[in-house]
Amino acid sequence: MRIALGLEYDGASFHGWQSQADGSGVQDAVEKALAQIANAPVSAIGAGRTDSGVHATMQIAHFDTDALRPDSAWVRGVNALLPDAIAVLWAMPVSVEFHARFSATGRHYTYLLVDCPVRPALRSGKVGWYHLPLSVEAMREAAEALYGKRDFSAFRAAECQAHEGSMVRFDFHADGFLHHMIRNIVGSLVYVGNGRKPPSWIAELVAGRDRTRAAPTFSSAGLYLTGVDYPVRWNLPATLAPLPPLAFTPGQHANAR
Repeated sequence: MRIALGLEYDGASFHGWQSQADGSGVQDAVEKALAQIANAPVSAIGAGRTDSGVHATMQIAHFDTDALRPDSAWVRGVNALLPDAIAVLWAMPVSVEFHARFSATGRHYTYLLVDCPVRPALRSGKVGWYHLPLSVEAMREAAEALYGKRDFSAFRAAECQAHEGSMVRFDFHADGFLHHMIRNIVGSLVYVGNGRKPPSWIAELVAGRDRTRAAPTFSSAGLYLTGVDYPVRWNLPATLAPLPPLAFTPGQHANAR
């Protein structure tokens, strides 16, 4: 039997989704809890290999088991065995043809960036931070180069929007993402926002496909996997859990589409 899961987690204390030799991956904790309910070893496959420190409001995974358990056992039973920073949101049997990673047709991410002279304390680990004022208008203009089907080798697609205030928000949606791509895009947009580079520079980076010309990789703290797209034929429960429009964000906001 194959079971699909929807999960959320605070990634601050984990070294990413993928299993680690020291057991510090989210996958390690999930597999350990599932194995106790199944009374047998379990291998859980995730839809996205989130980096160390990256969070998820909706990660999709699947696993195979011979154990016959009610769906509630894979939710409440597993949650009772998981660390507080991880929770199963739903579980359901699926066809063995379903694959959390390879059946996906798109993924959604959000990056939250605090633009403030003083580093955040209460939001530490939950947001990225930049200490100088940023021009959201310039970043919005630059992000236009990211729409559509592109070769994003320079950031080794994305739909991007931002909200003004003390927080800048970036929403990304694409059929695939390269390693560190979102964090590299955010870092490069910050270069535009602080005036170091003009908005046209992002289009030049995309066209040039040279990672060495882009900005350094930005912090993982503000990055959230917020959902995964699947064809409707799988009849899954909700696979999207976007952050609320005003999440963590005080003050005025302006739509940046």
